[in-house]
Amino acid sequence: MAIRIKSQWHDEDSSRSAEELGGAIAFIAWRLALDKAITLHGKHFVYENDQQRLAVIAEYLCFEAQISDRLIHKMVDNESRVAIITALVMKLAEHFQDNASDLFGPGDHGNSFIERYNQRSGEYAEFNFDQQGPSYPFLRHLGYEIQQVMGDKAHENRWVIDQVMDVDAPEVYKQLARAVRNLFD
Repeated sequence: MAIRIKSQWHDEDSSRSAEELGGAIAFIAWRLALDKAITLHGKHFVYENDQQRLAVIAEYLCFEAQISDRLIHKMVDNESRVAIITALVMKLAEHFQDNASDLFGPGDHGNSFIERYNQRSGEYAEFNFDQQGPSYPFLRHLGYEIQQVMGDKAHENRWVIDQVMDVDAPEVYKQLARAVRNLFD
């Protein structure tokens, strides 16, 4: 089930900084990733622990950052795009740090997210993204990474890649694309 995303500015006439745009996209991306992690549980996929659940959220966040980068690339110049995506990833790392600290205690959780993001950026760079959105291999990569995190010890988890590729990732793309367009209009 899709969640309601607010993606309109109160004062539509003022210009937005890279930090404001990146922060808004990060907030939306976090909500979408959390919703999809909950959806997987609701579809009877099995999380062994909170670390696994947070790792699934991190994979969705990396995917969403890549989608945002590809969408924003068409809307602004390269310098602005880099500033917005940097702000987005830093805010995602902040969200990740806060939530991981609440669950697991002190640690360098934000930097572990940034390391994962940097690794995934190189991987996702190999996949196409066009007018229809992310290609089949792009979606499959997210499904594969989530399946790697969740494992297949639980019989149900063998099919998580299909759920992610066929249902959840396309839905995330549609919601995020709409929100990003609205934020830039």
